[in-house]
Amino acid sequence: MFDRLSAVEERYEEVNNLLCDPDVISDTKRLRELSIEQRSLEETVTVYREYKSVTEQLDGAKMMLDDKLDDEMREMVKSEIADLNKQKEQLEHKLKILLLPKDPNDDKNVIVEVRGAAGGDEAALFASDLYRMYTRYAERQGFKVEVIEANETELGGYKEIIFSVSGQGAYSKLKFESGAHRVQRIPSTESGGRIHTSTSTVLVLPEAEEVEVEVNEKDIRIDTFCSSGAGGQSVNTTKSAVRVTHIPTGIVVSCQDEKSQHSNKDKALRVLRARLFDFHQQQAMAEQDATRKSLVGTGDRSERIRTYNFPQSRVTDHRIGMTLHRLESILSGELDEVIDNLIMHEQTELLQSQGVV
Repeated sequence: MFDRLSAVEERYEEVNNLLCDPDVISDTKRLRELSIEQRSLEETVTVYREYKSVTEQLDGAKMMLDDKLDDEMREMVKSEIADLNKQKEQLEHKLKILLLPKDPNDDKNVIVEVRGAAGGDEAALFASDLYRMYTRYAERQGFKVEVIEANETELGGYKEIIFSVSGQGAYSKLKFESGAHRVQRIPSTESGGRIHTSTSTVLVLPEAEEVEVEVNEKDIRIDTFCSSGAGGQSVNTTKSAVRVTHIPTGIVVSCQDEKSQHSNKDKALRVLRARLFDFHQQQAMAEQDATRKSLVGTGDRSERIRTYNFPQSRVTDHRIGMTLHRLESILSGELDEVIDNLIMHEQTELLQSQGVV
């Protein structure tokens, strides 16, 4: 492990030096690649250096015990050794996690698609609740949210809403959200006070750069049509809405959120690139099916992953068996405890698969 850490530290210094090289600075693509690599190595190097510092302090404290000390001083040194041993153990565990194979998509921005599924209007209203939850969580994380496409119902819910979340590590935080989310509550339209069960589905896709997924013009068909639904003067009067069909895969993306046809086309192509990137990833994952199914968050997207029970103010994540009785705060964007536990669960499984724990 420490040979690997030394190599990481050496590479980090090498990258730092390259980032000061005029030839690299003038090469935008190379500069971007090295900057991303620097960020990916930085935390590991910082923790490793802290580990080395604590180890040196620990060795120094142990040497002091060999000196002639009075009883009070000896107890102080022993207490310091105990604290340093605890720090060393914690840092060593953190380093093991940092050395785990990293998901190459973790630092990417994401495209999130939320759809009302089973339950009609109630499912659409719950899709709106989920969108609000993710928006507020993103704000808490310092991420930027941009709506790409929204299909709103008369009651204020969403049949479908597609939005991007931009920020360092957005995918690493939201990738576990893909799946079916179930809600149990009394709908506002229910006169008899009966609890209904509805579902909405969430799909989180890493946003692909143009250089990662090339969309060939001859492979796509672009149709324009009048936008529909709530809006301004452009609704049903100008052909600003865009539908992009990727002929080889049959993937279709529509966008009518902007008044400009050009803006709608750009947004539709962003979603198309994300779906194509995911399409190729899913094919690759299918070849490693056993590994894929063993990890949380990378299973079947139709799988029910979480239940939101309003009468009991209960949220249960079925993948890790975690139940929290603070539904309101979670729907207000306080998702940290849920997401942190999902990340920890995956890390534990990875460590076990490598025989580390």
